[in-house]
Amino acid sequence: MQKELRANFNKTFTEEKYTNYLTALNKPFPGAIEFRIAETPIFIPKDFTQKMLDACESIIDVIVDKQFKTLTENAIPENLNVPNENDRSDFIAFDFGICENSEGLLEPQLIEMQGFPTLFAFQAFHSELTATYSNLPYNYSAYLNGYTKESYLKLLKEIILNDHYPENVILLEIFPEQQKTRVDFYFTEEMLGVKTVCITKLIPKGNKLFYLNNGKEIEIKRIYNRLIFDDLYQQKDIENIIDITHPWEVEWAPHPNWFYRISKYTLPLINNPYIPKTYFLNEIKEMPKDLENYVLKPLFSFAGMGVVIDVTQEDIDQIKDPENWILQRKVNYANIIQTPDGSAKAEIRLFYFWKKDWARPKAVHNLARLSKGKMIGTRYNQDKTWVGGSVAFFEKQ
Repeated sequence: MQKELRANFNKTFTEEKYTNYLTALNKPFPGAIEFRIAETPIFIPKDFTQKMLDACESIIDVIVDKQFKTLTENAIPENLNVPNENDRSDFIAFDFGICENSEGLLEPQLIEMQGFPTLFAFQAFHSELTATYSNLPYNYSAYLNGYTKESYLKLLKEIILNDHYPENVILLEIFPEQQKTRVDFYFTEEMLGVKTVCITKLIPKGNKLFYLNNGKEIEIKRIYNRLIFDDLYQQKDIENIIDITHPWEVEWAPHPNWFYRISKYTLPLINNPYIPKTYFLNEIKEMPKDLENYVLKPLFSFAGMGVVIDVTQEDIDQIKDPENWILQRKVNYANIIQTPDGSAKAEIRLFYFWKKDWARPKAVHNLARLSKGKMIGTRYNQDKTWVGGSVAFFEKQ
């Protein structure tokens, strides 16, 4: 994106530097990073950053509107509606593709959003190491709105703990030791002092939940929720699963219902030039004649499963539950990152945190992903280089 920085990075890149970088990344928790780390960060000019932030603000305008919960009531599957929902999503992630418009100009296009956490703790470590590895200029930062590693982690801790003792707060997952993102759980525990607990290890007593910490039962007051129900219910033959929809006396960060409210379901409600036009499939009166220019997505899916990229009328006809699908205008990812073996596409995920006394969430940090496949993600980039997880560095305003 920034030609001089890209040219300089590529010129000074060596496999030895990259190997040393990976060694440093893996040093705190050997073997815990199970996803590929890209060879390069992304350098983002300030005008492009501002376009992403402006698009996010237009979405947030909808989210903070008093009618938002009414508009998204059907987003929550009936059997997964969790009681005691609060008035905001503590965390929101916005995924933008770096795209090329009809005039050949670069612009961000929103791909997806989540009222859900992502690799918050790991990225604080990852971005710091990557800044050194890439010899980052002083006028670039992975953080937004003036945040630094110290102030970012302080805010993350304040939101997750919410004035509770760390031992009364847990990170909840299903079989966390098997998750590809488990390195983030380890960094969360190290940086914040909260334990990672598998849902099968929760101990219910009345309306309260407990977990074992060094053999002692500890009451859970707050849950940092990393559990995706779609992942949970793909598991087979699991025992000791509590009913999440029971009115447990716990706080959630974020509450599970926000995973569904702020999601693909929200996209048809937004009108912005940097958000692809999106329709609920069951509400389309006349199907577009250029279906090849659209993507078909299930509303409820895990890690991009079920997405149809090259849509045909036959694909539409085969869907039995159109109320659970969206049709989204296809975007044109730009082959923008020049690499030694061809150019790569990129997505940037902006992290927004929402503290309880704030009227609106704020942009604080990011992660990035590089791809040479049809879609972003590990399964589409097997045996490729200069792809995988990374970080974007933004030119300071």
